[in-house]
Amino acid sequence: MQNILVIGANGSTGRIISKILRDSTDFKPYAMIRKEIQKPFFENQGIETRIGDLEEDFSGAFMGIDKVIFAAGAGGGAKEEKTIAVDQKGAIRAIELAKAHKLQKFVMLSSMGTDAPSKVEGLETYLKSKKAADDFLRESDMVYTIVQPGGLTNEKGTEKVEVAKKLKKMGQIPREDVAQALVYALELERTKNTSFEMISGENNLQTEMKNYK
Repeated sequence: MQNILVIGANGSTGRIISKILRDSTDFKPYAMIRKEIQKPFFENQGIETRIGDLEEDFSGAFMGIDKVIFAAGAGGGAKEEKTIAVDQKGAIRAIELAKAHKLQKFVMLSSMGTDAPSKVEGLETYLKSKKAADDFLRESDMVYTIVQPGGLTNEKGTEKVEVAKKLKKMGQIPREDVAQALVYALELERTKNTSFEMISGENNLQTEMKNYK
């Protein structure tokens, strides 16, 4: 069993990721949470927790970890300072800690639109912060996968997707499907050292990720 640190575990997508990992035969999740009060939600499901705040020192969360999924985000309504602190500085610090602890792989939840932040009104700071973190990861010498989904919905996942280095259209995708993709990307050689955009489509998620170059 590989130990997987889920950063942003208490978020909507992070909770789904944690459950998928808990039910897998290959991985054991460790949910990184900011507050003790968040513990029962995970412990009641048999998921262990690690206390860590992206705006503080969270190095202790990495002890004994093999790989990491970064699914944290300040949220759409957050102030600029908070967005930069979490989505940029927090993510970069997580990459530095993963490298220092010699983790095997870093899987990043990013977003479509990072290549042109100014085109998405109201999300410029968020997308710029995501791009800065993604670029840092690409240059970090960590083995990585960066998943860049379209707009996230709370609909039931279908595992039917469209994947490309750059999709020529915008779209949406259920959080469940994105969570599945992030977990699937944990395999060391799968989608190694690459990034891709993802929206709902007609193709099987696992097939798309196996064949993605």
